[in-house]
Amino acid sequence: MNALFLKDLAAETHRCILGRVGEGKSGGGLCFGYNVVKQLDARDDPIRGDREIDAAEANVVRRILREFAAGIGPPKGAGTLNEEGILGSYGKLWSDTTIRGHVKCGTGLVNNELCIGRLIWNRLRYIEDSPAGKRVSRLNPKSAWVVKDVPDLRIVDDEL
Repeated sequence: MNALFLKDLAAETHRCILGRVGEGKSGGGLCFGYNVVKQLDARDDPIRGDREIDAAEANVVRRILREFAAGIGPPKGAGTLNEEGILGSYGKLWSDTTIRGHVKCGTGLVNNELCIGRLIWNRLRYIEDSPAGKRVSRLNPKSAWVVKDVPDLRIVDDEL
């Protein structure tokens, strides 16, 4: 019964997040360049999934993308940001993978389509890798992705 309950709970959570994403709200997580908008509804319940652009972080995003477009590789770009004391997400240091990520999985700053005003949800799923006991990401089929235009969250222009 517990396993059935957990399976149903996971399906219900997935449906709720799908509805939130359909409204142009975040399905979870926070990426560099954005802040969570904390507000309450009429019943004092939190309104979840709203994001806004963080102006200072957005300037860093634009800088990274300009440098990347000019041919400065992620290792050098990350090193420069760290030398200048500019911290990444959650106050952590930059690494080359933070910037370049993985193209197919859409990870990394240069692959984040939210920067151009496109929210993509359900690109990845996470499974537990039994021998190691760690969560591993797997790419969902493109037909399962949910794509929503969110022009208010656009950080970079078409030219960049």
